[in-house]
Amino acid sequence: MEQLKEKLVLKAKESKIIIHVPLAPAKTTEVFDSYWKFASLRQEVFFNRFQGMDFPFTSDPIINKYKFTNVYRASDRVSQYLIKHVIYNENLPNSPKEILFRILLFKLFNKIETWELLSVNFNLTWEDYNFKEYDRVLSDAISKNTIYSAAYIMSSCKSYFGHLRKHSNHLKLIELIINKNTHDLLMSFKTMQQCFELLKSFPGLGDFLAYQLVIDINYSPILSFSESEFVVAGPGAKGGISKCFSDTGGLSNVEIIKFMTDIQEKEFERLELSFRTLWGRRLQLIDCQNIFCEVDKYARVKHPDIMGNSDRLRIKQTFKMNQQPIDFWFPPKWDINKNI
Repeated sequence: MEQLKEKLVLKAKESKIIIHVPLAPAKTTEVFDSYWKFASLRQEVFFNRFQGMDFPFTSDPIINKYKFTNVYRASDRVSQYLIKHVIYNENLPNSPKEILFRILLFKLFNKIETWELLSVNFNLTWEDYNFKEYDRVLSDAISKNTIYSAAYIMSSCKSYFGHLRKHSNHLKLIELIINKNTHDLLMSFKTMQQCFELLKSFPGLGDFLAYQLVIDINYSPILSFSESEFVVAGPGAKGGISKCFSDTGGLSNVEIIKFMTDIQEKEFERLELSFRTLWGRRLQLIDCQNIFCEVDKYARVKHPDIMGNSDRLRIKQTFKMNQQPIDFWFPPKWDINKNI
């Protein structure tokens, strides 16, 4: 790629960071082109499903067979539920403290069924919250079903809070975060990175989870940062980057993600791909980070000879149709709902 033969100037517009890096040594693999092709095909699947097309939703057999998240994180079923039914629920209080309580309660389990179980039993407000009652309901539930999503693994926080059951410690983690008036602190910060550092300081919230939580809170009225201001590369993204680049030419993982965000339109044009944005919203840093995670998986089948830094050889989850329709709705501050 011609751009990789020239001196790259990366500018993170929101954070005012300018990075000068000579990219002459940078080398891409064939997975680099697959990154953009996957993004275009997966977004095509999104719109084909949205428009009511029957399965298969694409000509790509890998995408048809295996489970991949949407290109835009906010389009995934769990994120959509969080935005519409948890954050912007008109039947629940809209104070920053109450909204943060709901986000934490939902995201620490990250499972729609767990939220709905709690909603049947409680008002789901911080004002009415009772640890013993919540703990009892969740303890009863785990004897029948899993109450956590398999999307990511959270620390049990047992060494910090001392409870035997994971969910008990996570309820105590929510209490700790709320009692520290975290909502006020978050609203006082000038950058998303400051918010990230605060959340990372709490037990069990490492880099990846703290960043994901910042993105979720940023959907709400509590924060209003650009999604292209700050990014953290998760383990999956690091794997995808190592498969797309045999040599990054000195760029860090974060700089690579910013680079991909900056060049997206040119790359789709170069490869003659018809990429449909999210009703006018281009890919943000969180989305390009997410695509690297998915390409890490995609390449295991598409490019099995390119291992990168990963030792995983197969994709665990196959695609299973969820017939429940989604009434797509995004944070009002994005100003795209009128285009749907």
